Amino acid sequence: MYDFVVVGGGSAGYAAARTAAGLGLKTAVIDGAPELGGLCILRGCMPSKAVIESANRALSLRRAAEFGLRYGAIEVHPKEIIARKRLLVEDFASYRRGQLENGKFELIRGTARYLGPNELDVALREGGSRVIATRTSLIATGSQVSFPAIPGLAEAGCWTSDEALEADVLPGSIIVLGGGAIAVEMAHYLAALGVEVTLLQRSATLLSMADPEAGEAVREAFEKRGLRVECGTAIQAVEVAGRKRVRYRKDGVDCVAEAEEILLALGRKPAIGGLDLAAAGVDVAGGMVRATANQETSSPGIYAAGDVCGPFEVVHLAVEQGEVAAWNAALRLGKVKGAERLMDYRLQLFGVFCEPQVAMVGERATVWQDMGRNVGIASYPFSDHGKSMVQGETEGFVQLCADLDTGEILSGLVVGPEAVELIHEIVVAMRFGCTAGQLARLPHYHPSLAEIWTYPAEELAERIEDKN
Repeated sequence: MYDFVVVGGGSAGYAAARTAAGLGLKTAVIDGAPELGGLCILRGCMPSKAVIESANRALSLRRAAEFGLRYGAIEVHPKEIIARKRLLVEDFASYRRGQLENGKFELIRGTARYLGPNELDVALREGGSRVIATRTSLIATGSQVSFPAIPGLAEAGCWTSDEALEADVLPGSIIVLGGGAIAVEMAHYLAALGVEVTLLQRSATLLSMADPEAGEAVREAFEKRGLRVECGTAIQAVEVAGRKRVRYRKDGVDCVAEAEEILLALGRKPAIGGLDLAAAGVDVAGGMVRATANQETSSPGIYAAGDVCGPFEVVHLAVEQGEVAAWNAALRLGKVKGAERLMDYRLQLFGVFCEPQVAMVGERATVWQDMGRNVGIASYPFSDHGKSMVQGETEGFVQLCADLDTGEILSGLVVGPEAVELIHEIVVAMRFGCTAGQLARLPHYHPSLAEIWTYPAEELAERIEDKN
């Protein structure tokens, strides 16, 4: 009998198992994937950022003449890009394998399904099966590509991000279906290496999870680089006539996009199909495991973390969810004393590694307004900022949202150079309840990208002072 069994050895699962074992729980991790490591390391965050770094360097080389530099023709070698990516991924994955196999908890290589709330049947990778009894458990099986029912898509065939990240021969042209983080990152990567890219998005803007201004800024930057971006589309069908064609409607007009390949990036869904969660009494809504703020599901003692339950499919939150679940399981079993731990999404953080980058923290201003807060918004463009002008990185802006009654910073948004790095200053400010006035008075080295935050902070501080 185990105290805590984790189904899934990715970022959320490992964090939970490490925490549970450290709290004195007899713990096991069940993972039946061909390779250990989880989505982020093997097919997500790390491999995508590795190839995107090559894309970024290619863009910099193309702009060298702006800085008084000359060079020969740029040569793109996809095989070398993918080889570098594979080396990095293997390094990251081998470290995770070592963590999973270090003996602090048992690692069971197999595929699990629930027989009941406290029992799992595991089909072992080496053959045979094993029934596992446990007092508590965690569902952390991650997500998988969601394939929409688009007529002709299955017959035509398409890439997903998995194929894009393994392709050492690139097509001359590609249609990207989607406008979220994966879609715009892959569009940026492929276009920077010389692929002709058409991006078809259902929503009115790219990156619909962010403020519309962010998606519009990315669209403008993409189109300036030669990408074709179509938002507000309804995909009708896919067909093959020599090349692959996507038929869609936009503004009531029938349109066609044509390319050598199609990249499907219309989202992912929880990978829970084989778990038989009904046998464990775990409720599923909209394809996702329902979990409360303590990460417990509808079945007492069964928790969930990561992409299987959301609400945000990002690694740092998956890790925190796993740790929260493990603590609460230990508390439930009497292994620790103290208060139950709950997830707090006030500092929800998101980043997109396209060019320009996009990053945000906190709820959008409209959400705060709907909650009755008296909010103010201030922005400042990189095109009027000294360090970004020196770097030649003038696309985008920063934006702050603050409560005009208290001065508290409620959210931040960056579209521009090193956005994913710059947003962390606002994360820290929000974590410690910093006001716009306090942020404006913080010393910032000049010239630096970070000092751009002082301009919207000063504007908000002046508005708050005038109001009061």
